Amino acid sequence: MGYKVKLSQFEGPFDLLVYLIEHAKMNIYDIRVSEITTQYLAYIEQMKQQDITVGSEFMVLAAELIELKSRMLLPRPKVVDGQEEMEDPRTELVQKILEYKKFKEAAAQLAEREELLSHIYTKPQEDLAEYTREPDEVLNMDLNQFVKAFNLFLIKKRRLEEVRKTYARVERQRMTIENRIQQMRDCLLSKERLTFKELLMGMTSRYDVVVTFMSLLELLKQHTVVAEQDVRYGEITVTLAGPAEEAGLPEEAQEERDDQ
Repeated sequence: MGYKVKLSQFEGPFDLLVYLIEHAKMNIYDIRVSEITTQYLAYIEQMKQQDITVGSEFMVLAAELIELKSRMLLPRPKVVDGQEEMEDPRTELVQKILEYKKFKEAAAQLAEREELLSHIYTKPQEDLAEYTREPDEVLNMDLNQFVKAFNLFLIKKRRLEEVRKTYARVERQRMTIENRIQQMRDCLLSKERLTFKELLMGMTSRYDVVVTFMSLLELLKQHTVVAEQDVRYGEITVTLAGPAEEAGLPEEAQEERDDQ
């Protein structure tokens, strides 16, 4: 029984043949059959000298090469017009070599893929349905108990709505710059000179402070008031820029100021 022979650079008869062709740098479609056959037979003889039992497949391919060599030595008849050119005797051998190389490359890719996947370990998928399913809840009650529970739910919901209406949070309407300007004008009627701190009396929110400052800037822009600051970061003193009519105060405010 023959066995697979593997030497240092090739294994099997076609692997040896492909090695000889590539080593001789031959065109696979234009094989020098005589030279390749001689080298092939020499390798087989070398294998016999090394007490290696040569498989039958090696001898079969050797016989095919010898036959092909003899056919290549025969003279070819000349092609006359209208006659088809005889097929090259090497065509069948070339097709076998091409097919062998194709399968050898595919086998190399599969071996590389096997080597890559041999270093990857996967964990089989487990059924976690036992831990993810929510247990079914069964209510053991009759129709009257269900109606009673539903009525209690409606009562609690109605009471909750009443509490929300009773203790609803009422947002204080925020003061506008126009309203604050008018308030600052009214304050300046009773006192000719006010500090900025006095204008902020009773104001705790940042919003009211910003509105007051913006209102002061607007009054300065309108030349309604005059702001003075003796030192940097010192107290700001605010006074009316002129008579009430020049400050844009209403007639009632003008009369009140004149009386003072």
